[in-house]
Amino acid sequence: MTITKKTIEMIVKKKKPELDVRRYNWYIWRTVIACFVFFVLLITVTYFGLFGSLPTFSELENPKSFQASEVISSDKVVLGTYFVQNRSSVSYSQLSPNVVNALIATEDARFYEHSGIDFRRSFTILLLNLVGKKQGASTITQQLAKNLFTLRNDISGQGARNPFVRITQKLKELIIAVELERRYTKQEIVTMYLNTVDFGAYNTFGIKSAAHTYFNVTPDKLTPEQAAMLVGMVRGPSFYSPIRHPDRALKRRNTILGLMTKQGYLSEGQLEELQKKPLGLDFNPMSHDEGPAPYFRAVLKQEVQKIFKDQNIVKSDGTPYDLDRDGLKIYTTIDATMQQYAEEAQQEYMRKLQVQFNEQWKGVSRWKTIKNFKGLLDKGMYLSDRYKQLQLEGKTEEEIRENFDTPDSLDLFTWHGDVDTLMKPIDSIVFSKLMLRNSLMSMDPTTGYIKAWVGGTNFEHFKYDQVKEGTRQVGSTAKPFTYSVAIENGFSPCMEVDNVPVTITGYGSGPWTPAQSKSDYLPGAITLLKALGYSQNYVAAYVMNEVKPTPVMELIKKMGITSDVPPYPSICLGVFNASVFDMTGAYSVFANHGTWTEPTFILRIEDKNGNVIYTHTPKVVQAMDAQSAYVMTYMLKGVIQDGTGSRLTYKYGLTNPIGGKTGTTQTNSDGWFMGITPQLVTGVWTGCEDRDIHFFSTRLGEGANTALPIFALFMKKVYANEALGIKKNVDFDPPKSGVNITLDCNAYKQQQQGTGEVDKKLGF
Repeated sequence: MTITKKTIEMIVKKKKPELDVRRYNWYIWRTVIACFVFFVLLITVTYFGLFGSLPTFSELENPKSFQASEVISSDKVVLGTYFVQNRSSVSYSQLSPNVVNALIATEDARFYEHSGIDFRRSFTILLLNLVGKKQGASTITQQLAKNLFTLRNDISGQGARNPFVRITQKLKELIIAVELERRYTKQEIVTMYLNTVDFGAYNTFGIKSAAHTYFNVTPDKLTPEQAAMLVGMVRGPSFYSPIRHPDRALKRRNTILGLMTKQGYLSEGQLEELQKKPLGLDFNPMSHDEGPAPYFRAVLKQEVQKIFKDQNIVKSDGTPYDLDRDGLKIYTTIDATMQQYAEEAQQEYMRKLQVQFNEQWKGVSRWKTIKNFKGLLDKGMYLSDRYKQLQLEGKTEEEIRENFDTPDSLDLFTWHGDVDTLMKPIDSIVFSKLMLRNSLMSMDPTTGYIKAWVGGTNFEHFKYDQVKEGTRQVGSTAKPFTYSVAIENGFSPCMEVDNVPVTITGYGSGPWTPAQSKSDYLPGAITLLKALGYSQNYVAAYVMNEVKPTPVMELIKKMGITSDVPPYPSICLGVFNASVFDMTGAYSVFANHGTWTEPTFILRIEDKNGNVIYTHTPKVVQAMDAQSAYVMTYMLKGVIQDGTGSRLTYKYGLTNPIGGKTGTTQTNSDGWFMGITPQLVTGVWTGCEDRDIHFFSTRLGEGANTALPIFALFMKKVYANEALGIKKNVDFDPPKSGVNITLDCNAYKQQQQGTGEVDKKLGF
């Protein structure tokens, strides 16, 4: 066969494409192999720390994330949290299956099949991204790695903007994801993931906080549509926010429900029904200013920090605990139901009392009536957040005053809700000064456990706590202390004293003679029982002159009053200052057989793993003998039955065994009521921020009108709820040794007459 030149050319042309294909295939494979080797090399150098250290084995076993510390009531209600990130962790058993199903259907359908990296999904996602359909390839485990370890080391956000940094982060995520899969079960990984996710509003992190914030439920109660909405927010908490963008959130939720149906978690019928439902939000954002007992929580935080510092309570690594980050659980004595009743009682009555107060001040010149009114305004201005902010901005004093005299849009507190109004900031200070303040504390006298703590009227606007941090003059609520010393020295409640002015000398700057309101004065000889019941100053001074100031001061200190109490005769009328906290603790001595048990509000503190790191043991002091305490309960009951506290009976219908004492200070600046029952002792104070602003009328400004009604409303609510265990018709127990002091004044009078006849016969 002859091979022509033309044939050779044809053979060459035919084989050349085959050679080219082989050559190109080799290039492709060489590139793939090179990329693979390069990828392996990158993984290797990343693993050995070239791009920064990876989490240690210990860190993988104990992944860290900022967790909110919880304040828990005695009846297991979370009163609030301390947080930088509002995050609280849950276990897998506390999760609704709907949440887990929604998450897996949306973020990682092959979650149970891969070991941290889904290569099949990654290849598919890569192809989709090449054709312009952008999708994320990260598995749930990779996202968890990112949430737990990567972003925590890149708070500045540089990784999101720097491609090289982001690539190295991605490599770390792959390694960490594999390590997580080796050390944790799938259930644990899902749980950790849901505990770390950002849900947007009010710094809400984790499924527990999200369930409470958006639906006011616990995570185990989330329905399919609720779970779908929350999982839908994972990709963009702000973009899919149901508060800011409800339409987007609804559309996203329905998409998630569709994915759940596709994965077999829902039927077509369920899908059709659920997609028709509205979002159904029950929005309950958590902030430090909101929720029950905000004043208590603020004081509690300071107290816990002080305990940690004073007792050197630190973590295992020697670093101090951080209440905002370490997920502690603080178990308190507060009863959530009683706390609610106390807050409701305050709000219900203070609205009415503020109206009475405003009526008295209507048309009155503040400048003429209030002593040093300009000084009060300046003080209020200097203490305001606005003044401090303007100082930080470098404003001069003149510029700041001009700002305070320029009308601005302001948010003001009123008893009918906050009001947005146009007003000069300096005028808002006047408005604030004329708002009445109030505080209440209630405790179990036997255990010392504080059950309710209302430190003020509105924590957002007035953050100063008036239960423990604030002290005010106590007025006539101090009189029982003087009478207690008298009873211990053998005085009888039925002893009669001429109700006439008494002058006491030998103390302080000179003679002291107390005044007595003419409208309340009871002329003639009256018993100590009646003198206390109607708060007669002359008789109180007489008793003080008999027992002397120092023993009274010493008893007051034994009863837990921590503020300064000078040993002067005037302390019988309550010229010293004390807190509601201390006064309530002091009155508990009467109800607790003479024993002072330290007012307690912390039971124990646990770390995030449930280890107890602090337990509180209250101090106990025998302040007076049991008989004297019992006699004082009898005398304090007399205040309610026939005295200044009688409106508790005739107006509020509380006829059960209750003792109490009203207190009103000079110029009606402070109104007090201390109420005692065998199971609860409660202190209430009412007044303005500044003592120079007060009721003009004692009829309206006295403790019987400003403080007693709040106690009455609180106790009526408590008694109505039998589940609280506060029994209405239980009386104070007499001491086991009996009572040898005659409490029946008719019998006492007969005894005295009999003693007189015997004395005559014996020639005395």
